[in-house]
Amino acid sequence: MTITQLRVFVKVAETGSFTKAGQLLNMTQPAVSHAISAIEAELDVKLIIRDRRNGLMLTDTGKKILVHIREVLKGIEKVEQVAAAEKGLELGTIHIGTFPTASAYFMPKLISEFKQRYPKLELVLHEGTVDEVKEWLHTRMIDAGILLYPADKMEYIRLKKDKMVVVLRDDHPLCSRSAITLKDLDCEPMVVCDGGYESPFIDKFKQAGSTLHTAFTVYNVNTSISMIKEGLGLAILSEMSMSGMTLPEHVVTRDLDPQVYRDVQLAVPSLHEASLAAKLFIEMAQELFV
Repeated sequence: MTITQLRVFVKVAETGSFTKAGQLLNMTQPAVSHAISAIEAELDVKLIIRDRRNGLMLTDTGKKILVHIREVLKGIEKVEQVAAAEKGLELGTIHIGTFPTASAYFMPKLISEFKQRYPKLELVLHEGTVDEVKEWLHTRMIDAGILLYPADKMEYIRLKKDKMVVVLRDDHPLCSRSAITLKDLDCEPMVVCDGGYESPFIDKFKQAGSTLHTAFTVYNVNTSISMIKEGLGLAILSEMSMSGMTLPEHVVTRDLDPQVYRDVQLAVPSLHEASLAAKLFIEMAQELFV
């Protein structure tokens, strides 16, 4: 197998299309198809199947091999980066995965500083849910990812201790309190903003002898706040998610008692085995936020 064939396989897996993979790699569709056939012939196993309804799909074996091929290609990139560093150059590409709130809070500053300091390094941002970022880390699609809670077989650097607060209308009876307990929120209609922290809060409610009653589940902080403004419920949101935001009239925040924080962490499969380019990104993230 050649390096080109390995890169073709990864691109086909990511795009789900021979044609799109060819366009990204400046190759013809027949050349892409031939590269995949050559890998399958050498390994004597089917990696990709064509389905009329769903298009191209990886077989179970293909999914497992994809992880290892990505590791091989990252290893090759490490070799290239070491050679470039020996010449006083900084070359490479870093793939970073984040969820929307983290993107808005961390990435503008990180990207701006990174481009100024390392203009020859390419930083590619992948934005998705917390669960998607975990999956991208496990499949080695990204070099590092910003997460809220630990994932198996990962190493972490804490970027921020993010305070959680109760958001409610100013005419709600609980608004008269300076701090609100989880027991106070027993069976209150909650607008849950799905950012990967609902499950831990279910446990915290149980420990407080309270029940988390999810009236609505939304995927955007602004939507959550708009629903609170209309009197549809309360929410527990992080200060980071509301950073730079002006709350609308009649919407206020109150501290939780006891206070609750969530750790926002930069996760990597291995700090020791990270590429030189990825290590430079990690060092800069620590410098700016830790």
